[in-house]
Amino acid sequence: MPEGDTIWLAAHRLHDALAGRVLTRTDLRVPRFATADLTGRTVLDVTARGKHLLTRVEGGFTVHSHLRMDGAWRVYATGERPRGGPDHQIRAILGNAENTAYGYRLPVLELLRTAEESRVVGHLGPDLLGPDWDPEEAVRRLSADPARTLGEALLDQRNLAGIGNVFKCELAFLAGVTPWLPVGELPPDVPARLVATAHRLLEANKDRPERRTTTARHPGVPLYVYGREGRPCLRCGAPVRKAELGERVTYWCPGCQRGPQGETREKPRRESP
Repeated sequence: MPEGDTIWLAAHRLHDALAGRVLTRTDLRVPRFATADLTGRTVLDVTARGKHLLTRVEGGFTVHSHLRMDGAWRVYATGERPRGGPDHQIRAILGNAENTAYGYRLPVLELLRTAEESRVVGHLGPDLLGPDWDPEEAVRRLSADPARTLGEALLDQRNLAGIGNVFKCELAFLAGVTPWLPVGELPPDVPARLVATAHRLLEANKDRPERRTTTARHPGVPLYVYGREGRPCLRCGAPVRKAELGERVTYWCPGCQRGPQGETREKPRRESP
């Protein structure tokens, strides 16, 4: 699931493949920009901003993309057949003499003026992996609405940019509180600790092929709670539970995390024939 660490790594791979090279092929397969032609222009850089990707091109243009749940960029040697999915899922192609990048299943893809990037990323809070990282500002934004649940506040990119559903669940577990606990009811030291842990985890994972939040004591289990419904908690042994918070599936340990509990739904039982 693409989150800040995934996007950072994608940006660096795209930058290595495209930056400083002249585009020999461009294809933006969305109606509004289908006729746009960037060939002959040099890619200046590719950078991540939270969960957004910005590919800046000579002449003051930026290709803006967002992967959301299942989008991806794949890079292949020019002339090599892409293998990131069926051809009809390709939404963007940016190629040069050596490498070609294919954007698959991109729910957000647009071409804009580089000077207007603030229109798509200006609302974001401090970037956990960006040069503007400001932990004090992140704590202030995270704590601004005391009645809001912690899970909602962590996912709001206006508070701090880069956290997705996986890190939301893992951060709440590491803080010992449930994602349904209102931010205003967090112990005084927890917001700053949450922000520091978020920064540490994303930094640690930005170069890893597999995301990990657990310690070396659990080599075969990379995450504490996410995706582990019904399995024993690595700390207390209680079964990890799953419920919905807003539109997102949420995992937590009822033994280790204090606060309101989500409503779990039992799977319907099949009647015997």
